[in-house]
Amino acid sequence: MVMNVSRAIVTSCLRLIGGMAVFAMLAAQAQAQGLLRDTEIEETLRDFSDPLLRVGGLNPQSVDIYLVNDPELNAFVTRGQNIFLHSGLIMRAKTPNELKGVIAHEAGHIVGGHIVRSDYGNRSAYGAMLLAAGVGLAAILAGEGGAGAAILGGAQQFGAVEALAYSRVNESAADQYAVTFLDQTGQSGQGLIDFFNNFRAQEVLSYARRYEYFRSHPLSADRIDKMRERVAESDYVDAVDPPEDLHRHEMMKAKLSGFLDAPQLVFNRFPSDDVSQPARYARSVAFFRAADMRNAIREIDTLIADEPKNPYFHELKAQILYESGQREAALPSAERALELKPDAMLLKVALAQSLLETRDDDQVERAVSLLKSALTQEPRYSYGWYLLSLAYAHQDDDALAKYASAERFYALGDLESARSFAGRAQQDLPRDIPQWRRASDIIVVAETQMDKRRRNQRRTRPLTNMSITSD
Repeated sequence: MVMNVSRAIVTSCLRLIGGMAVFAMLAAQAQAQGLLRDTEIEETLRDFSDPLLRVGGLNPQSVDIYLVNDPELNAFVTRGQNIFLHSGLIMRAKTPNELKGVIAHEAGHIVGGHIVRSDYGNRSAYGAMLLAAGVGLAAILAGEGGAGAAILGGAQQFGAVEALAYSRVNESAADQYAVTFLDQTGQSGQGLIDFFNNFRAQEVLSYARRYEYFRSHPLSADRIDKMRERVAESDYVDAVDPPEDLHRHEMMKAKLSGFLDAPQLVFNRFPSDDVSQPARYARSVAFFRAADMRNAIREIDTLIADEPKNPYFHELKAQILYESGQREAALPSAERALELKPDAMLLKVALAQSLLETRDDDQVERAVSLLKSALTQEPRYSYGWYLLSLAYAHQDDDALAKYASAERFYALGDLESARSFAGRAQQDLPRDIPQWRRASDIIVVAETQMDKRRRNQRRTRPLTNMSITSD
Protein backbone atom coordinates (compact mmCIF):
# COMPACT_ATOMS: atom_id res chain seq x y z
CA MET A 1 0.00 0.00 0.00
CA VAL A 2 1.57 3.26 -1.11
CA MET A 3 0.54 5.88 1.41
CA ASN A 4 1.01 9.54 0.51
CA VAL A 5 1.82 11.37 3.73
CA SER A 6 0.53 14.84 2.99
CA ARG A 7 -1.85 17.58 4.04
CA ALA A 8 -0.91 19.91 6.87
CA ILE A 9 2.43 21.63 6.28
CA VAL A 10 4.95 22.97 8.69
CA THR A 11 5.31 26.69 8.05
CA SER A 12 8.74 27.91 9.07
CA CYS A 13 11.49 30.23 7.97
CA LEU A 14 15.23 30.19 8.36
CA ARG A 15 16.85 33.14 10.09
CA LEU A 16 20.57 33.32 9.39
CA ILE A 17 23.02 34.59 11.97
CA GLY A 18 23.55 38.34 12.14
CA GLY A 19 20.17 39.38 10.79
CA MET A 20 20.89 38.19 7.27
CA ALA A 21 18.19 37.48 4.69
CA VAL A 22 15.32 35.21 5.62
CA PHE A 23 14.83 32.11 3.49
CA ALA A 24 11.39 30.51 3.32
CA MET A 25 12.79 27.02 3.57
CA LEU A 26 9.60 25.29 4.58
CA ALA A 27 6.87 27.49 3.21
CA ALA A 28 3.21 26.58 3.48
CA GLN A 29 1.87 25.06 0.30
CA ALA A 30 -1.65 24.29 -0.85
CA GLN A 31 -0.64 20.76 -1.73
CA ALA A 32 2.39 19.28 -0.06
CA GLN A 33 4.06 16.49 -1.93
CA GLY A 34 5.37 14.94 1.23
CA LEU A 35 6.53 11.39 1.76
CA LEU A 36 5.43 7.94 0.71
CA ARG A 37 5.09 4.88 2.94
CA ASP A 38 4.92 1.41 1.45
CA THR A 39 6.16 -1.80 3.03
CA GLU A 40 7.23 -3.43 -0.23
CA ILE A 41 9.16 -0.41 -1.52
CA GLU A 42 10.73 0.28 1.88
CA GLU A 43 11.86 -3.33 2.12
CA THR A 44 13.36 -3.21 -1.37
CA LEU A 45 15.25 -0.01 -0.61
CA ARG A 46 16.53 -1.44 2.67
CA ASP A 47 17.70 -4.64 1.00
CA PHE A 48 19.51 -2.58 -1.62
CA SER A 49 21.02 -0.20 0.97
CA ASP A 50 21.88 -2.17 4.10
CA PRO A 51 24.87 -4.12 2.71
CA LEU A 52 26.37 -0.83 1.47
CA LEU A 53 25.82 0.84 4.83
CA ARG A 54 27.40 -2.04 6.74
CA VAL A 55 30.63 -2.10 4.73
CA GLY A 56 30.79 1.67 5.23
CA GLY A 57 30.89 1.13 8.99
CA LEU A 58 27.36 2.39 9.52
CA ASN A 59 24.66 0.63 11.52
CA PRO A 60 21.73 0.19 9.09
CA GLN A 61 19.29 0.49 11.99
CA SER A 62 20.66 3.97 12.69
CA VAL A 63 20.27 5.19 9.10
CA ASP A 64 16.73 6.16 8.12
CA ILE A 65 15.73 6.09 4.47
CA TYR A 66 12.77 8.19 3.34
CA LEU A 67 10.94 8.18 0.03
CA VAL A 68 9.93 11.67 -1.05
CA ASN A 69 6.88 11.99 -3.29
CA ASP A 70 8.48 14.22 -5.89
CA PRO A 71 9.00 13.56 -9.63
CA GLU A 72 12.17 15.65 -9.55
CA LEU A 73 15.40 13.67 -9.78
CA ASN A 74 17.01 14.19 -6.41
CA ALA A 75 18.54 12.56 -3.33
CA PHE A 76 20.14 14.11 -0.26
CA VAL A 77 21.26 13.43 3.27
CA THR A 78 20.73 15.35 6.48
CA ARG A 79 22.31 15.32 9.90
CA GLY A 80 21.26 12.40 12.00
CA GLN A 81 22.05 9.88 9.25
CA ASN A 82 18.94 10.37 7.14
CA ILE A 83 18.86 9.56 3.44
CA PHE A 84 16.07 11.01 1.30
CA LEU A 85 15.33 9.55 -2.13
CA HIS A 86 12.88 11.20 -4.51
CA SER A 87 10.41 9.02 -6.36
CA GLY A 88 11.70 10.70 -9.53
CA LEU A 89 15.17 9.30 -8.86
CA ILE A 90 13.85 5.75 -8.57
CA MET A 91 11.78 6.11 -11.72
CA ARG A 92 14.81 7.34 -13.70
CA ALA A 93 17.24 4.71 -12.42
CA LYS A 94 17.35 2.16 -15.22
CA THR A 95 18.82 -0.66 -13.15
CA PRO A 96 19.19 -1.59 -9.48
CA ASN A 97 22.93 -1.01 -9.87
CA GLU A 98 22.32 2.62 -10.83
CA LEU A 99 20.04 3.15 -7.82
CA LYS A 100 22.46 1.38 -5.50
CA GLY A 101 25.25 3.58 -6.84
CA VAL A 102 23.37 6.74 -5.88
CA ILE A 103 22.54 5.32 -2.44
CA ALA A 104 26.20 4.37 -1.94
CA HIS A 105 27.17 7.92 -2.96
CA GLU A 106 24.81 9.43 -0.38
CA ALA A 107 26.12 7.00 2.24
CA GLY A 108 29.58 8.25 1.33
CA HIS A 109 28.55 11.76 2.35
CA ILE A 110 27.52 10.42 5.76
CA VAL A 111 30.68 8.36 6.25
CA GLY A 112 32.84 11.26 5.08
CA GLY A 113 31.19 13.66 7.52
CA HIS A 114 30.70 16.15 4.69
CA ILE A 115 27.77 17.91 6.31
CA VAL A 116 29.66 18.42 9.55
CA ARG A 117 32.82 19.56 7.74
CA SER A 118 31.16 22.04 5.41
CA ASP A 119 32.21 25.66 5.68
CA TYR A 120 30.76 27.87 8.40
CA GLY A 121 28.25 29.61 6.15
CA ASN A 122 26.86 26.39 4.76
CA ARG A 123 26.87 24.78 8.18
CA SER A 124 24.95 27.59 9.85
CA ALA A 125 22.40 27.70 7.05
CA TYR A 126 21.99 23.94 7.11
CA GLY A 127 21.67 23.80 10.87
CA ALA A 128 19.10 26.57 10.91
CA MET A 129 17.10 24.81 8.22
CA LEU A 130 17.04 21.64 10.30
CA LEU A 131 15.92 23.57 13.35
CA ALA A 132 13.10 25.05 11.31
CA ALA A 133 12.26 21.59 10.03
CA GLY A 134 12.24 20.01 13.48
CA VAL A 135 8.50 19.68 13.67
CA GLY A 136 8.35 18.20 10.20
CA LEU A 137 11.09 15.67 10.90
CA ALA A 138 9.33 14.63 14.10
CA ALA A 139 6.23 13.84 12.07
CA ILE A 140 7.96 12.31 9.08
CA LEU A 141 6.65 8.85 9.82
CA ALA A 142 3.12 10.08 10.49
CA GLY A 143 1.39 8.36 7.59
CA GLU A 144 -1.88 10.07 8.41
CA GLY A 145 -3.56 9.09 5.13
CA GLY A 146 -7.16 10.30 5.15
CA ALA A 147 -6.79 11.80 8.60
CA GLY A 148 -4.01 14.05 7.35
CA ALA A 149 -0.55 14.63 8.81
CA ALA A 150 1.94 17.40 9.29
CA ILE A 151 5.07 16.51 7.34
CA LEU A 152 8.09 18.13 5.90
CA GLY A 153 6.79 20.62 3.40
CA GLY A 154 8.01 21.40 -0.05
CA ALA A 155 10.52 18.69 -0.83
CA GLN A 156 11.72 20.73 -3.79
CA GLN A 157 12.97 23.49 -1.49
CA PHE A 158 15.66 21.25 -0.06
CA GLY A 159 17.58 20.93 -3.31
CA ALA A 160 16.86 24.48 -4.43
CA VAL A 161 18.86 26.26 -1.75
CA GLU A 162 22.30 26.98 -3.08
CA ALA A 163 23.71 27.21 0.44
CA LEU A 164 23.27 23.48 0.82
CA ALA A 165 25.33 22.53 -2.22
CA TYR A 166 28.21 20.20 -1.58
CA SER A 167 31.66 21.12 -2.80
CA ARG A 168 33.17 19.32 -5.77
CA VAL A 169 35.83 17.94 -3.43
CA ASN A 170 33.18 16.30 -1.24
CA GLU A 171 31.35 15.02 -4.31
CA SER A 172 34.48 13.35 -5.61
CA ALA A 173 35.17 11.85 -2.20
CA ALA A 174 31.61 10.48 -2.00
CA ASP A 175 32.10 8.93 -5.45
CA GLN A 176 35.17 7.09 -4.21
CA TYR A 177 33.38 5.91 -1.09
CA ALA A 178 30.53 4.65 -3.29
CA VAL A 179 32.83 2.66 -5.56
CA THR A 180 34.54 1.17 -2.49
CA PHE A 181 31.22 0.16 -0.90
CA LEU A 182 29.99 -1.41 -4.12
CA ASP A 183 33.26 -3.27 -4.61
CA GLN A 184 33.24 -4.59 -1.05
CA THR A 185 29.74 -5.97 -1.57
CA GLY A 186 30.71 -7.69 -4.82
CA GLN A 187 28.89 -5.20 -7.04
CA SER A 188 30.01 -3.10 -9.96
CA GLY A 189 30.45 0.64 -9.75
CA GLN A 190 29.47 0.88 -13.41
CA GLY A 191 25.88 1.69 -12.47
CA LEU A 192 26.88 4.97 -10.85
CA ILE A 193 28.97 5.88 -13.90
CA ASP A 194 26.05 5.02 -16.17
CA PHE A 195 23.71 7.08 -14.04
CA PHE A 196 25.96 10.13 -14.26
CA ASN A 197 26.60 9.60 -17.97
CA ASN A 198 22.85 9.62 -18.59
CA PHE A 199 22.79 13.18 -17.31
CA ARG A 200 26.06 14.58 -18.62
CA ALA A 201 24.09 17.27 -20.44
CA GLN A 202 23.36 18.77 -17.01
CA GLU A 203 26.89 20.19 -17.01
CA VAL A 204 26.09 22.65 -19.77
CA LEU A 205 22.64 23.69 -18.56
CA SER A 206 22.10 26.84 -16.58
CA TYR A 207 21.79 26.36 -12.82
CA ALA A 208 18.03 26.99 -12.87
CA ARG A 209 17.44 24.34 -15.56
CA ARG A 210 19.37 21.53 -13.91
CA TYR A 211 17.77 18.67 -12.02
CA GLU A 212 17.76 19.33 -8.28
CA TYR A 213 20.28 16.54 -7.75
CA PHE A 214 22.86 18.17 -9.97
CA ARG A 215 22.38 21.57 -8.37
CA SER A 216 23.44 20.27 -4.97
CA HIS A 217 25.75 17.58 -6.41
CA PRO A 218 27.88 19.37 -9.02
CA LEU A 219 28.82 17.02 -11.84
CA SER A 220 32.02 17.15 -13.87
CA ALA A 221 33.78 15.07 -16.50
CA ASP A 222 36.78 14.81 -14.18
CA ARG A 223 34.67 13.10 -11.52
CA ILE A 224 33.37 10.55 -13.99
CA ASP A 225 36.88 9.87 -15.31
CA LYS A 226 38.19 9.23 -11.79
CA MET A 227 35.34 6.83 -11.07
CA ARG A 228 35.88 5.04 -14.37
CA GLU A 229 39.54 4.46 -13.47
CA ARG A 230 38.60 2.97 -10.08
CA VAL A 231 35.84 0.78 -11.46
CA ALA A 232 38.05 -0.56 -14.26
CA GLU A 233 40.47 -1.88 -11.62
CA SER A 234 37.76 -3.72 -9.71
CA ASP A 235 37.32 -7.50 -9.85
CA TYR A 236 33.60 -6.82 -10.07
CA VAL A 237 33.57 -4.37 -12.97
CA ASP A 238 31.50 -6.78 -15.06
CA ALA A 239 29.18 -7.89 -12.25
CA VAL A 240 25.50 -7.62 -13.17
CA ASP A 241 22.35 -7.30 -11.12
CA PRO A 242 20.85 -10.66 -10.11
CA PRO A 243 17.47 -11.43 -11.71
CA GLU A 244 15.67 -11.07 -8.37
CA ASP A 245 16.96 -7.52 -7.91
CA LEU A 246 16.03 -6.62 -11.48
CA HIS A 247 12.50 -7.91 -10.91
CA ARG A 248 12.06 -6.10 -7.59
CA HIS A 249 13.34 -2.89 -9.14
CA GLU A 250 10.84 -3.10 -11.99
CA MET A 251 7.98 -3.97 -9.64
CA MET A 252 8.87 -0.99 -7.44
CA LYS A 253 8.89 1.35 -10.41
CA ALA A 254 5.63 -0.09 -11.74
CA LYS A 255 3.92 0.37 -8.38
CA LEU A 256 5.13 3.95 -8.09
CA SER A 257 3.98 4.68 -11.62
CA GLY A 258 0.55 3.23 -10.89
CA PHE A 259 0.06 5.36 -7.80
CA LEU A 260 1.76 8.58 -8.90
CA ASP A 261 1.19 8.90 -12.66
CA ALA A 262 -2.08 9.72 -14.36
CA PRO A 263 -3.97 6.47 -15.15
CA GLN A 264 -3.98 7.11 -18.89
CA LEU A 265 -0.22 7.57 -18.83
CA VAL A 266 0.10 4.24 -17.05
CA PHE A 267 -2.12 2.51 -19.61
CA ASN A 268 -0.01 3.94 -22.42
CA ARG A 269 3.21 2.85 -20.75
CA PHE A 270 1.87 -0.60 -19.91
CA PRO A 271 -0.58 -1.58 -22.68
CA SER A 272 -3.01 -4.44 -22.20
CA ASP A 273 -0.97 -6.80 -24.36
CA ASP A 274 1.94 -6.53 -21.89
CA VAL A 275 1.26 -9.39 -19.49
CA SER A 276 4.46 -9.06 -17.46
CA GLN A 277 4.05 -8.80 -13.70
CA PRO A 278 5.20 -5.16 -13.53
CA ALA A 279 2.69 -4.20 -16.23
CA ARG A 280 -0.21 -5.94 -14.51
CA TYR A 281 0.84 -4.42 -11.17
CA ALA A 282 0.86 -0.91 -12.58
CA ARG A 283 -2.43 -1.40 -14.43
CA SER A 284 -4.15 -2.78 -11.34
CA VAL A 285 -3.29 0.36 -9.41
CA ALA A 286 -4.18 2.62 -12.34
CA PHE A 287 -7.60 0.96 -12.75
CA PHE A 288 -8.14 1.41 -9.01
CA ARG A 289 -7.29 5.11 -9.22
CA ALA A 290 -9.56 5.44 -12.26
CA ALA A 291 -12.41 3.92 -10.17
CA ASP A 292 -12.58 0.86 -12.43
CA MET A 293 -12.74 -1.66 -9.61
CA ARG A 294 -13.70 -4.64 -11.76
CA ASN A 295 -10.55 -4.43 -13.87
CA ALA A 296 -8.43 -3.49 -10.85
CA ILE A 297 -9.46 -6.67 -9.05
CA ARG A 298 -9.12 -8.72 -12.22
CA GLU A 299 -5.50 -7.62 -12.69
CA ILE A 300 -4.48 -8.14 -9.07
CA ASP A 301 -6.16 -11.55 -8.99
CA THR A 302 -3.96 -12.70 -11.89
CA LEU A 303 -0.91 -11.68 -9.86
CA ILE A 304 -2.19 -13.53 -6.79
CA ALA A 305 -2.71 -16.59 -8.98
CA ASP A 306 0.95 -16.30 -10.04
CA GLU A 307 2.27 -15.84 -6.50
CA PRO A 308 -0.32 -16.74 -3.86
CA LYS A 309 2.27 -16.21 -1.12
CA ASN A 310 3.21 -12.67 -2.12
CA PRO A 311 1.92 -10.51 0.77
CA TYR A 312 1.99 -7.30 -1.26
CA PHE A 313 -0.49 -8.58 -3.85
CA HIS A 314 -2.95 -9.39 -1.06
CA GLU A 315 -2.22 -6.03 0.55
CA LEU A 316 -3.05 -4.19 -2.66
CA LYS A 317 -6.28 -6.15 -3.10
CA ALA A 318 -7.26 -5.27 0.47
CA GLN A 319 -6.55 -1.60 -0.20
CA ILE A 320 -8.59 -1.60 -3.42
CA LEU A 321 -11.56 -3.20 -1.68
CA TYR A 322 -11.31 -1.09 1.46
CA GLU A 323 -11.01 2.24 -0.31
CA SER A 324 -13.82 1.39 -2.72
CA GLY A 325 -16.16 0.98 0.23
CA GLN A 326 -16.10 -2.82 0.44
CA ARG A 327 -14.75 -2.83 3.98
CA GLU A 328 -15.79 -6.32 5.05
CA ALA A 329 -14.66 -7.84 1.75
CA ALA A 330 -11.20 -6.35 2.36
CA LEU A 331 -10.68 -8.25 5.61
CA PRO A 332 -9.63 -11.66 4.22
CA SER A 333 -7.00 -10.07 1.98
CA ALA A 334 -5.68 -7.90 4.81
CA GLU A 335 -5.56 -10.96 7.05
CA ARG A 336 -3.68 -12.96 4.43
CA ALA A 337 -1.15 -10.17 3.83
CA LEU A 338 -0.26 -9.99 7.52
CA GLU A 339 -0.23 -13.78 7.83
CA LEU A 340 2.42 -13.88 5.10
CA LYS A 341 4.44 -11.03 6.62
CA PRO A 342 3.59 -10.92 10.33
CA ASP A 343 6.21 -8.34 11.35
CA ALA A 344 5.25 -5.64 8.85
CA MET A 345 4.17 -2.57 10.79
CA LEU A 346 2.07 -1.02 8.02
CA LEU A 347 0.27 -4.30 7.38
CA LYS A 348 -0.70 -4.47 11.06
CA VAL A 349 -2.13 -0.97 10.85
CA ALA A 350 -4.00 -1.76 7.62
CA LEU A 351 -5.64 -4.82 9.15
CA ALA A 352 -6.47 -2.93 12.35
CA GLN A 353 -8.13 -0.22 10.28
CA SER A 354 -10.35 -2.82 8.59
CA LEU A 355 -11.16 -4.48 11.91
CA LEU A 356 -12.28 -1.16 13.39
CA GLU A 357 -14.78 -0.76 10.58
CA THR A 358 -16.66 -3.88 11.76
CA ARG A 359 -17.66 -2.13 15.02
CA ASP A 360 -17.55 -5.60 16.59
CA ASP A 361 -16.20 -5.55 20.14
CA ASP A 362 -13.98 -8.60 19.69
CA GLN A 363 -12.58 -7.29 16.40
CA VAL A 364 -11.93 -3.88 17.92
CA GLU A 365 -10.06 -5.52 20.79
CA ARG A 366 -7.91 -7.34 18.25
CA ALA A 367 -7.34 -4.05 16.45
CA VAL A 368 -6.08 -2.55 19.71
CA SER A 369 -3.55 -5.37 20.06
CA LEU A 370 -2.35 -4.95 16.49
CA LEU A 371 -1.98 -1.20 16.88
CA LYS A 372 -0.06 -1.53 20.13
CA SER A 373 2.31 -3.95 18.42
CA ALA A 374 2.75 -1.63 15.44
CA LEU A 375 3.40 1.38 17.66
CA THR A 376 6.02 -0.55 19.59
CA GLN A 377 7.86 -0.82 16.27
CA GLU A 378 7.32 2.82 15.28
CA PRO A 379 6.29 4.91 18.30
CA ARG A 380 6.02 8.07 16.19
CA TYR A 381 3.60 6.68 13.63
CA SER A 382 0.82 9.15 14.36
CA TYR A 383 -1.83 7.53 12.17
CA GLY A 384 -1.49 4.44 14.34
CA TRP A 385 -2.15 6.56 17.41
CA TYR A 386 -5.14 8.13 15.66
CA LEU A 387 -6.65 4.71 14.99
CA LEU A 388 -5.88 3.61 18.54
CA SER A 389 -7.73 6.65 19.89
CA LEU A 390 -10.76 5.62 17.81
CA ALA A 391 -10.52 2.07 19.13
CA TYR A 392 -10.40 3.26 22.74
CA ALA A 393 -13.34 5.57 22.09
CA HIS A 394 -15.32 2.60 20.74
CA GLN A 395 -14.53 0.79 23.99
CA ASP A 396 -15.76 3.83 25.97
CA ASP A 397 -12.31 4.31 27.47
CA ASP A 398 -12.11 8.07 27.17
CA ALA A 399 -8.98 8.36 29.31
CA LEU A 400 -6.92 6.12 27.03
CA ALA A 401 -8.47 7.75 23.95
CA LYS A 402 -7.19 11.11 25.21
CA TYR A 403 -3.79 9.59 25.92
CA ALA A 404 -3.59 8.14 22.39
CA SER A 405 -4.54 11.56 20.99
CA ALA A 406 -1.74 13.13 23.04
CA GLU A 407 0.72 10.68 21.50
CA ARG A 408 -0.66 11.40 18.05
CA PHE A 409 -0.20 15.15 18.33
CA TYR A 410 3.20 14.71 19.95
CA ALA A 411 4.30 12.63 16.95
CA LEU A 412 3.01 15.36 14.64
CA GLY A 413 4.93 18.03 16.52
CA ASP A 414 1.75 19.81 17.64
CA LEU A 415 3.04 20.36 21.15
CA GLU A 416 0.16 22.54 22.35
CA SER A 417 -2.44 19.90 21.47
CA ALA A 418 -0.20 17.13 22.82
CA ARG A 419 0.13 18.89 26.16
CA SER A 420 -3.60 19.57 26.31
CA PHE A 421 -4.65 15.97 25.65
CA ALA A 422 -1.94 14.59 27.95
CA GLY A 423 -3.18 16.82 30.78
CA ARG A 424 -6.77 15.76 30.25
CA ALA A 425 -5.74 12.10 30.11
CA GLN A 426 -3.81 12.39 33.37
CA GLN A 427 -6.92 13.60 35.18
CA ASP A 428 -8.69 10.30 34.46
CA LEU A 429 -5.87 7.75 34.27
CA PRO A 430 -4.68 5.79 37.33
CA ARG A 431 -1.30 7.10 38.46
CA ASP A 432 0.28 3.65 38.63
CA ILE A 433 0.05 2.76 34.92
CA PRO A 434 2.66 3.46 32.20
CA GLN A 435 0.28 5.68 30.20
CA TRP A 436 -0.02 8.14 33.11
CA ARG A 437 3.76 8.41 33.40
CA ARG A 438 4.12 8.77 29.62
CA ALA A 439 1.48 11.53 29.62
CA SER A 440 3.51 13.28 32.30
CA ASP A 441 6.62 13.02 30.12
CA ILE A 442 4.76 14.50 27.15
CA ILE A 443 3.62 17.47 29.26
CA VAL A 444 7.14 18.17 30.54
CA VAL A 445 8.78 17.85 27.12
CA ALA A 446 6.06 19.86 25.36
CA GLU A 447 6.25 22.71 27.87
CA THR A 448 10.04 22.75 27.72
CA GLN A 449 10.09 22.84 23.94
CA MET A 450 7.40 25.49 23.69
CA ASP A 451 9.25 27.64 26.20
CA LYS A 452 12.45 27.21 24.17
CA ARG A 453 10.63 28.24 21.01
CA ARG A 454 9.27 31.35 22.70
CA ARG A 455 12.76 32.33 23.87
CA ASN A 456 14.16 31.80 20.38
CA GLN A 457 11.38 33.91 18.89
CA ARG A 458 12.16 36.72 21.29
CA ARG A 459 15.85 36.57 20.38
CA THR A 460 15.16 36.72 16.65
CA ARG A 461 12.34 39.29 16.76
CA PRO A 462 13.31 42.16 14.42
CA LEU A 463 13.80 45.59 15.87
CA THR A 464 10.93 47.96 15.11
CA ASN A 465 10.19 51.65 15.59
CA MET A 466 13.87 52.46 15.35
CA SER A 467 15.00 55.48 13.40
CA ILE A 468 18.39 56.99 12.78
CA THR A 469 18.59 60.72 12.62
CA SER A 470 21.41 63.11 12.15
CA ASP A 471 21.73 66.71 13.09
